[in-house]
This record gives sequence, C-alpha cells and structure tokens, in this order.
Amino acid sequence: MTLVLKNVVKRVGADTHIHDTSVEFKSEGFNILLGTTLAGKTTLMQLMAGLTKPSSGEIWFGGKNVTGVSVQKRNVSMVHQQFINYPNFSVFENIASPLRVIGMARQEIDSRVERIAELLKLSPMLGRNPAELSGGQQQRTALARALVKDADLVLLDEPLANLDYKLREELRDQLPKLFKDRGCTVVYATSEPTEALLLGGSTATMHNGQVTQFGPTSEIYRQPLDLCSARVFSEPPINTAKVLKTGNEFRLNETTVWSAKGALAALKDGNYIVGIRPHHVVPTEAFAGSVEIEGKVLVAELSGSESVIHFDVGGQTWISQSHGIHGIQVGTIQKFHVEIVRGLYFDLDSELIAA
Repeated sequence: MTLVLKNVVKRVGADTHIHDTSVEFKSEGFNILLGTTLAGKTTLMQLMAGLTKPSSGEIWFGGKNVTGVSVQKRNVSMVHQQFINYPNFSVFENIASPLRVIGMARQEIDSRVERIAELLKLSPMLGRNPAELSGGQQQRTALARALVKDADLVLLDEPLANLDYKLREELRDQLPKLFKDRGCTVVYATSEPTEALLLGGSTATMHNGQVTQFGPTSEIYRQPLDLCSARVFSEPPINTAKVLKTGNEFRLNETTVWSAKGALAALKDGNYIVGIRPHHVVPTEAFAGSVEIEGKVLVAELSGSESVIHFDVGGQTWISQSHGIHGIQVGTIQKFHVEIVRGLYFDLDSELIAA
C-alpha cells in the first residue's frame, strides 16, 4: 500500500510546523524521516496516523483519501521514542491488547504474542508488569505491541533510542527482515544518519518542517541536492568552506590548493562552497592524492576506537573523524589530510553542482 501526502501543511496559530509537503511512501522497504530534533518528524507522523489533521492538503492511503479520518478508523500502529504501556497489564496482555480489540481467537493471539516476544527477547518477562521492567524492556514491549498487530501502516518514531547498544544493533538488522513480507507501509523516524544508511530503503531529509529531499537512501547520501540536505545527512557535521576556482585549480587558502578535474574543470571561474564529511579528513596521510590542510586543534575527543578532532581553519571549525587513537594536543597546530575526491561542490545558493 502507498501513503501519499499531497501539499500537506500544518499550522498552529501563526506558526507553520509543516510546510507544503508532497511525498509518496511505498510499501517496498523502509521509508525514513531523517532530521534533527524539532525538524518536524513527529508532527508529520501524527498527520500520517490521523492523530492530528492537516491545515491544508490531503493524505491518501491505499488509494483512498483518509484526510480527517480518525486514528481509530485506520489500521495503523505507532511506536514513540518514549515508551507507552498499560501499567496494570502484564507484558503479555500489553502485547496482546490490539489483537483482543479486533476479536482475534485466543489460540492465534497466544501464537503471535509468543513469536514476537521471542524476537524481542521478552519471553521471560511475559508475566511481569511494566513497572518491573527496565526502560529498554518497556520500549521493547511497546514495539512488540505495534508489530503484533499486522497494521497496514506502521509508524516508528525513533523506537530504538532508549535501547542498549547491542539490542539496537540486533533490531536494526532484524526490523527490515521482519516487515519484508507483511505488505505494510513502514515509516521510520531517526536523527541518526548512520541508522538511515543501515536501514536502507528511501529517505526524506527534514529541516525546519520541510522535506528537503526524498529518494533512495544511498543516493541522497552520495548526492544531496543542496547543502541543507547534506548537513542533515552528516554526523558529525559536514565541513564546509568557501573556495575559489581559477582555471584548473580550486584554492581554499594560500597553502591548500587542488586540481579541478572532470566535470569540475568545466565550471566557470568564481567562488563555490566545498563540503567534506569528517571521515574524509584524517591526521594521517591515508588517501592517495589527498590535500593537506592545517589548523589549530580546539577539541580532541578520543574513544576506544576512534579520534574526533575539532580544529580551526581560517575562523571556521572543521572536524576530523578517524579510526584509532591519535595523540593530538589541544592548542597545537596540526596537519590533516583531506580526501578531496569525496568533496561535494555547491554554488553560493547552496545548490549541488558536482559530487
């Protein structure tokens, strides 16, 4: 089934929470809403679910106009980042509750609940009440209740945010497989670009209540239409700087110069913006044909597996993200190597011109 938003707008008083949005979500693969907190992901999901009505525009699902149809009259499930369970029900009854509402036979209810509980590692907790569970277990219970229903539309609003790392990794791998043959439309909201890439499918990048781009996830990552979409799809933030093209060269400053090759060579001379993701900027010469850049180290974040270095480049803060531990001292001048062939080039209106 296909979920179509046609010129949907949501206003609250004088404020516009969702700007004019037209997008089509299909049942093949995950549909991902990617954006930071307050980008409008939850509001858009509430409109899809029928929890709130659009100020203008239409919402179609399965070929029918469902604009204004209440959530009670739709076969939809929604899981929020903050888990919601019935406190006086056991875990089993929480999961089974939507099946009892539709009058499903007891044997089928038992079978479905046991199957989904095993998947989400809840089998030992089926007789407990939510208050006896950890936060992660309560979120898994809420997720199980949504999955057991076999809804036509499943809305997952950052459902893994409160789970421990290992379980998040397991569920990221399992969720697409779980929905593969169900024939339902799945919309998944996340603020993590890595999570979007792992889930695949299609992604809508969101910023300030607007869908800035929609399409295959890997395509949007590689070729964002504009700098706004590139920023949404980069964590840590993408590095940007104004560069000058003269002849067959790009110049960032007096010492950082590189050749304009391929399609870039055909660009007219003038100023452009280059974007470089942090993992293409490293303190060791790891790339053939890399360009050297120098800056004063502002912050050095070292973990057990990587180094994230913030440094100043002509008054702008750039970020380097690399594997391993690098003994770099705050306040020192450090050279970094940029895999410039991975650069994204934008005009001064922030529209992508080459990648």
